[in-house]
Amino acid sequence: MRISAAFPPTPETPEHIELAEQLGYETAWVYDTPALQLDVWMILALAATRTKKIKLGPGVLIPSLRHPMVTASAIATLVSLVGQDRVVVGAGTGFTGRRAMGQKPLKWAEFPEMVRDVQSLLRGETVEHEGQLISMLHWEGHAPNLPIEVPWTLGVNGPRGLGVAAEMNHGVFTSRPRPDADYSELRDVVLLTSGTVMDEGETVNSERVIETAGPWVSVAYHAFLEQKDQRLTSMPNAEKFIELVGQVSKEEQHLHVHAGHLTNMNAIDREVITGESMFASPFTLPASDVAAKIDEFNDQGVTEIAFQPMGNIERELSAFARASGIS
Repeated sequence: MRISAAFPPTPETPEHIELAEQLGYETAWVYDTPALQLDVWMILALAATRTKKIKLGPGVLIPSLRHPMVTASAIATLVSLVGQDRVVVGAGTGFTGRRAMGQKPLKWAEFPEMVRDVQSLLRGETVEHEGQLISMLHWEGHAPNLPIEVPWTLGVNGPRGLGVAAEMNHGVFTSRPRPDADYSELRDVVLLTSGTVMDEGETVNSERVIETAGPWVSVAYHAFLEQKDQRLTSMPNAEKFIELVGQVSKEEQHLHVHAGHLTNMNAIDREVITGESMFASPFTLPASDVAAKIDEFNDQGVTEIAFQPMGNIERELSAFARASGIS
């Protein structure tokens, strides 16, 4: 099992990625969430200047946020800084990146073609976009030589998406593996997850535990609400959550629901999240239980854990590295 880290792009993230490299994390995945944090590519470039071996990439990129040429050029820029062997690219339909701006995720029918356009450009091919032919015209010395071939991982969960990922020889990102999912044909399965390694004497009701793991837990409420998923009804204080969201005008709901997404609990979250909710945070565990949880995900077909540290980032990165056995 590979152990990696995931980060929202904040001013401190390049420094945190440098620490993750020192602790032995394999990859630093950085979110593409411009409505919530800074620009993913600028943060990755800054991290590239501070590191020597950790792999770097967006996790996950939202193709609709940029012209495919802009995305291809950004990938080429990162490759020019660290080389192809250290670049990975994740792409998704935009649960956060689009939802936070009031937009639905990309239609699945459109998503694979968007990914293929960027890949084709990086191979040096010509593609049609918006009625015109486009190709990377970089002169020698202005960009790395083409083709640029880097691993891609797609943010998909359903059988159709898993099938396409296998067909394209890509891995998949998931935050909640389906019990019946078949990962046998996939190159990689990356589990995006979080939690906090509990100190001796701490419980799920401890204030530090709730403050640290709470932002991850609250995302389950956000996702189930927006996806009209019946699993919301099984979450503690679900009725109160629905009531509080309902007090906000529909035009502004996404602004309130996604405020603080994956970094802080917002005003609505704080009325809802308790220790009872912590079951939705897989790695909110004593240190002695972390290895067994990793083995459990390994048995489900997961090949990489991408752990997002929250709260005291240095403490969380170090504690999870020790508990998982990489440091």
